[in-house]
Amino acid sequence: MSGSNSSNPGTTRPDPFELTVHSLPDPVASAEQQRRRGRLGVAMVLLVCAAPVIASYFAFYGLKLSGRAIGELIVPTVDLPPALKLTDLDGQPVKAESLKGQWLLTVVQEAACDAACEKALFAQRQLREMFGKERDKVDKLWLIPTDDGAVPALRPELRKAVTEGVPVTVLYAPRAELQAWLKPGAGHQLNEHFFVVDPMGRWMLRSQPNPDPMDIKKDMDKLLKANAGWDQPGR
Repeated sequence: MSGSNSSNPGTTRPDPFELTVHSLPDPVASAEQQRRRGRLGVAMVLLVCAAPVIASYFAFYGLKLSGRAIGELIVPTVDLPPALKLTDLDGQPVKAESLKGQWLLTVVQEAACDAACEKALFAQRQLREMFGKERDKVDKLWLIPTDDGAVPALRPELRKAVTEGVPVTVLYAPRAELQAWLKPGAGHQLNEHFFVVDPMGRWMLRSQPNPDPMDIKKDMDKLLKANAGWDQPGR
């Protein structure tokens, strides 16, 4: 019927001017949550990057895959000094940070390089090859001590020997700075040892004086066995 109210009795129409008010997010709380998520993300990235080295330490110190180390474990480890003044064979400065990313099988020998030095360099080269498929995770490092800023040249035949094939990373460093970082065993000299530095730049193992290369290999095999996918070959 015209003019009659056709709505169902008891039905209430919504007020067209009635608004639903929703609570607004707290900008301070939101910013804090974003910061927390950001910090968590950074922590996860760092953990992933450090996981292989952490695993190797756990295997070496905790599980002791094949018994005790033959060399001497350095506890706590000693960080590579970021300000260590390094120079390559061409007299160019090298940042200490650039040494990170691989295990460093390190010797400290004079530039004159006597028979004992040549024996150590030969053992270093042979050792790397003995690691087989793991050898690309290891860099051969020869640190040459210098005094008063003087940089002694290598004999031409020696320079050729260390730069052929897979070259040795040869760097000069002030003697006092080397002695402040790496330490020999009691009653011995730096040139009597091999030093193992991990991919994060931490000195963590010292060989016995004038070691049998097979002893060094056994110790490093335990470390390399626990690592995969992080090395940076081709330095």
